[in-house]
Amino acid sequence: MSTHSSPHEARSRGLSELLRTRRLRLQPADVGLPMGSRRRTQGLRREEVAMLAGISTTYYVFLEQGRAARPSRRVVDALADALQFDPTERALLHALALDMTEEAESAYDAPLDPTLSEIVMHLDPKPAYVTGRYWDVLAANRAARLLWTDWHQLAPPERNMLRWVLTAPAARNILVEWEQEAIALTARFRAAAMRHPEDPAFQLMAEQLMADSPSFKDWWPRHEVAPLTDGTKILRHCDLGEIQLRHIVLQVASNSDHKLVVFQPTEEDQEKIENLLTQAGAWEASVRSGSNAGS
Repeated sequence: MSTHSSPHEARSRGLSELLRTRRLRLQPADVGLPMGSRRRTQGLRREEVAMLAGISTTYYVFLEQGRAARPSRRVVDALADALQFDPTERALLHALALDMTEEAESAYDAPLDPTLSEIVMHLDPKPAYVTGRYWDVLAANRAARLLWTDWHQLAPPERNMLRWVLTAPAARNILVEWEQEAIALTARFRAAAMRHPEDPAFQLMAEQLMADSPSFKDWWPRHEVAPLTDGTKILRHCDLGEIQLRHIVLQVASNSDHKLVVFQPTEEDQEKIENLLTQAGAWEASVRSGSNAGS
């Protein structure tokens, strides 16, 4: 059975994991230090990080063990420089060490704005969907459901992008670059979890995914983090073949946990998607007509 710590304990644990895993991934040569002939330590030593950051070894050890008081912004920035953090890792370090989480009490419980849901539907035949804090699919238009899966037909616990990618057999066929997509999504989920250490739902979801997905079980302990990014996805559809979609990710101003993802197909693929949607709509109408006639 899971036990959940206080927000302070969770944040300290997150800070500890971030510092330790990033220290272990660096070699002395990466930061301009000699390797030494008798070195047996994996990664950098704690005293080396402390020296690079200009703080005492004892204080750094306390930070990595989650026992230090909240450090100053100068110390946090020095640690980020010493450990060669990328912008996403630096933002996480600030959030964990300086207690700067962007939490708005119960904001993640807010329902999806109906206007946003309507916008998503009107974007057809351009695929679009909205995900929430835990990557639950809150809205998806017909084009998105045609190319990925019809989340509306799934049981509520399964209407989740992360869970679908990691556990649905169809996802490995639909996502041409499945492993790359799955690793990146796991890293984005880790970043979100570390920004909200007071929210036990992340840990519960991670535990469920580790039980259901061997890949997630392997990747999660690596503590990799990644930002939300625009980019390109390659999908495989039984009628369309492989299609390439450029996409942008927009965070909703009234609730930053809600993310609108909009895809732009090529003109040729957009026409093909539109034709399939028309065919599907005609078939659905005929089914409804037959059902009404028989009632």
